Amino acid sequence: MSKRAVILAGGKGTRLRPYTVVLPKPLMPIGDFPILEVILRQLANHGFDHITIAVNHQAELIQTFFGNGKKWKIKIDYSLEDKPLSTMGPLKIIKDLPQDFLVMNGDILTDLNYSNFFDYHIHQKNLFTVSSYLRKEEINFGVLEVDGNGNLLAFKEKPTNVHEVSMGIYMANRRILEKIPENVSYGFDALLLDLIKSKQCVSIKRHDGYWLDIGRPDDYAQAIDEFEKMRCKFHCD
Repeated sequence: MSKRAVILAGGKGTRLRPYTVVLPKPLMPIGDFPILEVILRQLANHGFDHITIAVNHQAELIQTFFGNGKKWKIKIDYSLEDKPLSTMGPLKIIKDLPQDFLVMNGDILTDLNYSNFFDYHIHQKNLFTVSSYLRKEEINFGVLEVDGNGNLLAFKEKPTNVHEVSMGIYMANRRILEKIPENVSYGFDALLLDLIKSKQCVSIKRHDGYWLDIGRPDDYAQAIDEFEKMRCKFHCD
C-alpha cells in the first residue's frame, strides 16, 4: 500500500532565533543531518514513498537541499504557499491527497513507529488521529495556593506538572478538507475546535517512547545532545 505524507516546513522558526536567522528551521542540524532529513529517512524506512513538503519561508533553500527525493528512493514534491497558511491551511492547496495521509511538523525528533500509526488510523477508520505524548514540566518555584482573602491554603515546592500534548504528528482522512477554508491561515487548533463543535470524533493515540519538538533553543540543544547517544532509535545509520 502506497503511503503519503505531508511535512509542514513553511514556518519562520521565530521561537528558535537566533539560530534560524540564516537557516530555515527544517535545515537546522541534528548530528550529521538536518532535522528534516532525519524525518525523511524515518518515513522512507517506514514505507512512505511520496512526501509533499509544504514550504513558504526560505522555500528555495529547502527545495534545493532535498530535491526530488531520489537520494532516499522516495518521491518528494512541494506545495508552495503564496502567504503563510498555518498548519492545516496548506492541505487545502494540495489537490492530489489520497483518502488517508500523514501530516506532521518538520521539526520533530521522535522514535514513533510511523507505519504502525498509519495502520492504526486506517484500521480504526478514523477521521483524524493525533499522536500524543505525556510532557512533564518542572516549576522551579514554590507554588502557593491562596484563597480570596489572601490566606495560604496549600504549598508545593517545585512541583512537576504533567500534560498530554500533541506531538505535531497526525493522520487525516480527506473529509477534514471540508473544514479547511480556502486561502486563509487555519491552524491545528482551529481544526480541533471545529471538529469538537461539530461533534466529530478525534482519536488520540499516545506514544510512550521518545519525542522532542526542537522549536525552542533549550529543546534544540537537548536534541543535539541526545541524538548521538540514542542514534539507533532514529534509524539514521
